[in-house]
Amino acid sequence: MSAQHLSGSLTDTGAPFGGGLPQAGEAPFDAYKLGSAYDEMFASDGSVRAQFAALAERLIKLAPEELQRRQQACETSFLHQGITFTVYSDKQATERIIPTDLFPRIVTAKEWEKIEAGLKQRILALNLFLKDIYTDGRVLKDGIIPRSMIYGSKHYRREMRGLPVPHDAYVNVCGSDLIRRENGSFAVLEDNLRVPSGVSYMLANRDVVRRAFPNLFRAQGVRPIDHYPRELLSTLRALTPVREDVSIAVLTPGVFNSAYFEHAFLARQMGVELVEGRDLLVNDNVVYARTTSGLKRIDVIYRRIDDDFIDPLIFREDSALGVSGLFNAYRAGNVVIANALGTGVADDKAVYAYVPRLIRYYLAEEPILENIETYLCREPKALSHVLANLDKLVVKAVGESGGYGMLVGPHAAQAEREAFAEKIKADPENYIAQPTIQLSTAPTFVDGGVEPRHVDLRPFILHGEKTEIVPGALTRVALKRGSLVVNSSQGGGSKDTWVLSH
Repeated sequence: MSAQHLSGSLTDTGAPFGGGLPQAGEAPFDAYKLGSAYDEMFASDGSVRAQFAALAERLIKLAPEELQRRQQACETSFLHQGITFTVYSDKQATERIIPTDLFPRIVTAKEWEKIEAGLKQRILALNLFLKDIYTDGRVLKDGIIPRSMIYGSKHYRREMRGLPVPHDAYVNVCGSDLIRRENGSFAVLEDNLRVPSGVSYMLANRDVVRRAFPNLFRAQGVRPIDHYPRELLSTLRALTPVREDVSIAVLTPGVFNSAYFEHAFLARQMGVELVEGRDLLVNDNVVYARTTSGLKRIDVIYRRIDDDFIDPLIFREDSALGVSGLFNAYRAGNVVIANALGTGVADDKAVYAYVPRLIRYYLAEEPILENIETYLCREPKALSHVLANLDKLVVKAVGESGGYGMLVGPHAAQAEREAFAEKIKADPENYIAQPTIQLSTAPTFVDGGVEPRHVDLRPFILHGEKTEIVPGALTRVALKRGSLVVNSSQGGGSKDTWVLSH
């Protein structure tokens, strides 16, 4: 059904426009076609969901030229701020502005309450799991998860065994990806526990969209998110017993990294040092930063580089990004690294399938948020099913992220599926598969009109002495019509996410 065929009737999920209904062919909804996916703005009967009613009324009163002007203002703001992301798959121009959409995605207070509770439950269980596998290994002895899956993971760090971690919080910053299913419920698609990115784009989207719709923003009662940098700073400070004059640094790979803007943005917002590996040195197991006023001791490092590159004396000896001796200083307790090393084993896409069991095992609770059905290719029966149904499934490499190393079966050519099948058969333990998920759609400004585009949701969880979730998220958008790939590294865009206070 097209959203242009709206009725003014009020249902339990929708609200009338209040008198200004668009007619067939009338801007801006003339190209808005509802499909089988859950739509964030429109119910299946074409009525506007209550939380979007005010936005809908505002949109039909604005001329397409005015919408285009506001969209351009958002993009110009991003350009002036240097808000970019690197698309490594693009051979012509890798550095580009993050595409941002003019229209916010709106989440109700009730929906957010469940999301927040479910994510707090999940981060607690995952931290208990990480503590367990690096100490007693009880979860492995009890057969809850295969021992070979953990010890065979490329992200498991034997160097972390027995090392104390402040507050037993291995994961201090987490960005979990959620999708909305056809029935309207949210489910977790994956957990990002190593060096999750995107929070700066969440904050930047809020800044430009709030200016694009100032009156609507004030009237909607949108919960604030601009305190995130303060909460992050508080979380990092609480990781060290040095309560007075804690010295914190954000460790970046440098200006050529895809998310360098975010590293610089967060360091600036927190008022802490932004450093590269060459800016740090270790003396007597103490970490110092080289500054214009001399050496400065560093107590906490918020690292935005992967484990492999942290310390060439311990991990990859060819790393030019890390700091020689850093791990020994960490092991001696003279510096805290957030997130802790070795957390990647818990966001392995094979381990993901076991998270509901881990919640039951460690917390004796039922999961608040569902997982997506997952086939582990390491299991012969699942492998046979996956190979026989590649045209219906999404296959992912267990240790990859950012949309790399995956096959979207329904959208792949036969030759691509056949080539990927050979990869799976050669290394089945490296792959999992999931049904093709019909991501929900949300109104997006495209070519001067409003069209549905598929979206997911990445809230950010801070965990240390306490657990905090700012009431907002990065909504990622698949900008191509019909596409399900939302990753910025694959050319996706983003939206502001409004969590309502009532």
